[in-house]
Amino acid sequence: MTGPDAAAVLAAEEVTLAYGATAVVHDVSLAVDRGGVGLIGESGSGKTTLARALLGLMRPRSGVVRYGSRDLAALDRAGRAEFRRAVQPVFQDGSEALDPRMTAGASITEALTTHHRMSRAGRKDRVAALLADVGLDPALAARRPHEMSGGQRQRVAIARALAVEPRLLVLDEPTSALDVTVQAKILDLLEGLAAEHGLGYLLITHNLGVVGRLCRTSSVMFAGRVVESGPTAELLTRPAHPYTRALRDAVPRLGGEPPRAAGRTEAAAAASGCPFLPRCPLAADRCREEAPRPRDVEGRKVACHRAEEVLDRAPVAHPRADASSPAPRVPHDGSETPDAPRQ
Repeated sequence: MTGPDAAAVLAAEEVTLAYGATAVVHDVSLAVDRGGVGLIGESGSGKTTLARALLGLMRPRSGVVRYGSRDLAALDRAGRAEFRRAVQPVFQDGSEALDPRMTAGASITEALTTHHRMSRAGRKDRVAALLADVGLDPALAARRPHEMSGGQRQRVAIARALAVEPRLLVLDEPTSALDVTVQAKILDLLEGLAAEHGLGYLLITHNLGVVGRLCRTSSVMFAGRVVESGPTAELLTRPAHPYTRALRDAVPRLGGEPPRAAGRTEAAAAASGCPFLPRCPLAADRCREEAPRPRDVEGRKVACHRAEEVLDRAPVAHPRADASSPAPRVPHDGSETPDAPRQ
């Protein structure tokens, strides 16, 4: 889902977010239900800031974040506790997400103790089961973060999120700190867990190969705005916004031409008119005078005055036929070699 929806687990409705007097996310609407939704964009596009608002860590300057049909900001104490169980984050770096003083078992137990009333024996059994669910030997419960590999730490972070039996995961670049082989194992894991537990997830990333594999629908952000949203396969194979096309063209392809830049890639967003104006190869007078609003174009929402022309120019390409795609699926046995202890 890519717009407000009363049936969504979590939704942003025309949300604007600001740090002090500076707005960094502008009138964004996004909905997440069962299944995978991707949020794509380069660094600084506002993806993580939007995620903070969806997790209740930041209040909108305007607009509403809804949990189900309820305004997240208006939830009472019981509603907030329910929300924290239902929506769990998984951050980019497991080593930053885990307390270095706590063992893996203690980190997971902390989540169980906070949200569930269980006996000590029950918690121990549940920790072992969760570690097994994420492809780890339950004996790793005795290890601290520095005694585990990057992939193992990320699996522990996922196990901790699953401990409270959430309905939805907010995954913020969950594989970008890992090497390609470990990325593939984590993606296999997320794909299997989503199918097994009926989880919804919002996957925030700059990796087109990851969303192409895991997400049914996606939204593309530029300069704090959603510029295109719709079925992921269509966005990646036949983009309708010049920025989405530029992201595709910047991906190296095996045996293909070198990536080509789209416009002046170093230019900042325009202060008026279309924010993508300084980088757009199709910019016209209307683009300088009028900021485009999202509109329906061939089954998707696109904020571009010349979307039809972009579609006409877009070559059809398979979303997994490039070097941004993750490594092929491999058995996730949790056997990555631990990293050397950090000094």
